[in-house]
Amino acid sequence: MKLSVVIPVYNEEATIGDLLSMVVAAPLPEAVSELELVAVDDCSSDETWSELERWQPSEREDGRGVTVIRKHHPHNRGKGAALRTGFAAASGDVLLIQDADLEYDPTEYPALLQPIIDSRAEIVYGSRFLGGPHRVLFYWHYLGNQMLTLLSNMFSDLNLTDMETCYKVFVCEILERITLKSNRFGFEPEFTAKVARLGVRIYEVPISYHGRTYAEGKKIGWMDGVAAIWSILRFNIWDR
Repeated sequence: MKLSVVIPVYNEEATIGDLLSMVVAAPLPEAVSELELVAVDDCSSDETWSELERWQPSEREDGRGVTVIRKHHPHNRGKGAALRTGFAAASGDVLLIQDADLEYDPTEYPALLQPIIDSRAEIVYGSRFLGGPHRVLFYWHYLGNQMLTLLSNMFSDLNLTDMETCYKVFVCEILERITLKSNRFGFEPEFTAKVARLGVRIYEVPISYHGRTYAEGKKIGWMDGVAAIWSILRFNIWDR
């Protein structure tokens, strides 16, 4: 199995180098023979692209090969657009979405991959709300995530606990069966709505979460929550 880790990046000069090093050093199940990193800079206004250009992968201790693909958007288009660019460039059998802000821990890749390796799932969500350790932060963010997941579940007939999670892992054939359109954070409800209609096996596994404050660089706000509601309605009702 070849694993492609797709990383959308926007204004993360302080974290992108550390994140890439963590991904390369992450433990991998024996079934993974090769690791591919696909980093997409969504026209950052800081030195993110320079950090990406100068970063070089170190050798994995287990001898498995590492390939790095760097992409750059000439205009800022949003997370969903950056992911579509990354998916198009990826060549792995399994794709894993990784944010660049260090809120999600690459050491948890084995747990995320195991249901797919065991042929029990085609898609795995890493849930922040299934009991893993997490930094205590914003109550209203937590409540907003719960409400969005509930609304998504009502239309998709899934029983997810964390629809908005970054960690979504899936076999590459999924992308041959859906067409993604969202440019911004609407990717999360769009992806969920569309894979729910495929009838594929979806698992959730608990993950840790190391959230950031806005002073530390967190970007998502209440307007993104409103946009997520629109995306849930759009992709579950009107754009089927």
